[in-house]
Order: sequence, then structure tokens, then C-alpha cells
Amino acid sequence: MRVSEPLWWPAPHALGPVHAQVALPGSKSLTNRELILSAIAEGPSVLHRALRSRDTDLMAGALRTLGAQIDSSGDDWTVTPASPGTDYTGAAAVDCGLAGTVMRFVPPVAALGVGEVTFDGDPHARTRPMGEVIDGLRGLGVEVTGGPGLPFTVHATGGVRGGRVVIDASASSQFISALLLAAPAYAEGVDVRHEGKPVPSLPHIDMTVAALRARGVEVEEGANQWRVFPGPVAARDVTIEPDLSNAAPFAALAMVSGGTIVIRDWPAVTTQAGDELRGLLALMGATLERVPEGLRITGGGLHGIDVDLHDHGELTPVVAALCALADSPSTLRGIAHIRGHETDRLAALQKELAGLGADVSETDDGLRFAPAPLHSGRFHTYADHRMAQAAVVLGAAVPGVLVENVSTTAKTFPGFEQVWAQLFDSDRVPTRG
Repeated sequence: MRVSEPLWWPAPHALGPVHAQVALPGSKSLTNRELILSAIAEGPSVLHRALRSRDTDLMAGALRTLGAQIDSSGDDWTVTPASPGTDYTGAAAVDCGLAGTVMRFVPPVAALGVGEVTFDGDPHARTRPMGEVIDGLRGLGVEVTGGPGLPFTVHATGGVRGGRVVIDASASSQFISALLLAAPAYAEGVDVRHEGKPVPSLPHIDMTVAALRARGVEVEEGANQWRVFPGPVAARDVTIEPDLSNAAPFAALAMVSGGTIVIRDWPAVTTQAGDELRGLLALMGATLERVPEGLRITGGGLHGIDVDLHDHGELTPVVAALCALADSPSTLRGIAHIRGHETDRLAALQKELAGLGADVSETDDGLRFAPAPLHSGRFHTYADHRMAQAAVVLGAAVPGVLVENVSTTAKTFPGFEQVWAQLFDSDRVPTRG
């Protein structure tokens, strides 16, 4: 049987400045956190503008497996929590896909029921770091067999003791968020202590804490310590903010085309790591201004930067694409942890950018760039939505870039390629070869 060839998408090339307004879908990070909290709340919650994507569909499916009722048929999702101690009749199975939030956030919730729940996902998901969550659950009194990665099984007995646990979250902030989100439903709550190198992506933990507090949960924070007290989780109607990390390719388009892009409804205050785009783009030469519609980004020059992205690693692929196009050298540091994302993003970026002519090298914890002319070619995405977004930015600046399976962007932005192509006022069709 002949293996089908990958689908290659000709990235639209900007022939002049692009001027547009863009409305982003809801934040995946916020949607999945609010789905978890709604599933253990006192009563039904409504999520307005929830993101509908592969990752959020997987989260909704996982929580339905655990007994929650989720009506996601309309724009507003209604979540009715599972009954305490839900019996998982027979053996339940959760498909995590490639979603870190599902494989890490759902097991602590599964421990609240009765029965066995097995977790597995896409082949690459089995390589993603997971052991600290499993060890953390064991330390809190939960029986887990298998591991240290997928697949594994949670053996739930109707409740969790909770208490203090020490983990090393230097590979992912999601390890901490996973234990905090379910903690109000544990008998003693959870007191998480981190020991190890600095925790990456701290804004995501801030997001978790803010979501808990908004539902009336008491949370104390200290140096490398987070304590969630036991108690009820309030039902709540929540409006999900637009996903600011998904703003990155559109903002980058303003820079590479010398145009102006308005990202609609950019929040005035947010815990999203994507908000760091404002500072990064300004350093690289963009002009940014808040306008009634949202945030306006206007391209000017495109200059290299030397920055630590430790807390904002998810922005690395698009920022790296801009660095490859910049007129001066760049260094991106503090991002060794993104080797454990959907793919090894540092290795993948070095290989694919170099394949288009970029002068880029890996370091222990990042990437280093020198100016070099880029040319046409193929850019593999490794089933990674952020890699695909980096690729289309390069294609906007360099003619003849073919993007492998651009539809992988549906992980957080369904229909991304259609929205992107419309900005260039041209019809694009996928090609094989």
C-alpha cells in the first residue's frame, strides 16, 4: 500500500503592504482551564466565545467520559458538572490527542470518580513530559499505573486526600496547573512545592490562579509554592478572551509586509503569555497603538533582538521566523523547555529555517541568528500548529514557500489558512508532491 504524500500549501506572498482587521478565536488555554473548573463546580456554567478546536474538543470529550455534561452545539458552551464520586462504568478511556492540557489537566479530575481511566494519545504525545504529574498524583494518594508518559491508568476510589507535594516543574508549568485546578475538590486541597530549575511560562500559572480565584477558591502563592485550599468551586458564566498567541502570525505579517494589522478586542488586562507580543514587536521595529477596535500593529523596519523567552516560549516559532528575516543578528534564550512541546521546536526550527537559507544555529537553550537571504522551499511542520504559523510568515516575505499540512493549525485556530489567504486577496489551492 502506497503511503500518501503530504499535503503542501503554497503560502501566500505579500506583494505590498497588507492592511486588515483580524478577529481571533477564543484562547485555548483559557477555554480548557474553564472547562476543567466547570466540570467540578457547584452547578452549571456557561462559556461564551469558547474556542472550538481539536484540543478543546478533546478536553470536552475527556470530561464527558468522566461524567460531565457539555453542550457545545452553539457558540456558548454549557457545562453541567459530574456528580461527586461518579462511577466510570467499566473501563473508561481518554484520547489526549497531542494536547498537553488534556493529558496533564484531566488525570487529577479523573481521580475524583470511581473506577479506572486510561489515558493515551497521538504517537508523539507519548514522548511529551508527563512523569511529574503522575508522581505528584501518587504523592497525593492516587494510584496510577503505567507511565512515566502515555499511556497510563488512573485508579479512582471516589476521592483524593491531597496535601503537600514536591515536584520539578522545570519542563512545563502545566505540571503545576494540573494539580492546582482539581485541588479544591481534594479533602486537604493541594500545596505544591517546586524544586528544580526555574519554572517556564509562569504567566500560565498566573492564569490558573486567576481562574480559581474568580470562582471563589482560596489560593496562596509564595516563592516556588502554590497552595489551593479545599472548598466549593462556584458556577460561573465566563467570556473567553481571544487567543493572543494566535495573534503572532498576523502581527508578524504587518512587519514583513510594511502594512497595518488591527487585532480586534485585545484585552486591556490579561494573564495570557501572548500579551508579551507587544513588547517584542516594538523591540523589532513595529509601532503599536491601542485603538477602539483593539490593538493596531504597523510595520517599519525589522531588526534583530536578544531576548529571554523563558516565560513566553509559545511565541518562539513566529518570533524565530521574524529573526530569520531581520536586518541584524538575534539571540533567543531561555527556551530549552520547548523541546518537549508538540515537537522539539528548537531542532525543528533550526532545520526548517536553515532549509530556506537562514543562518541559524541551536544553542543549549535557544537559537542564534545572523542576517542571510532566504529562498523558496518546503517547510515541514511536524504536526505542530506554531511551526505552521511560522512557515506562513516566512511565505509572506519570501515567494515560493510550501507549507506541509497547514491544517495542523486547527489545533487552536480552525480555518486559519482560509483567514490567512483572504488577507492577500488571492485564491489558494493545496498541491501535492
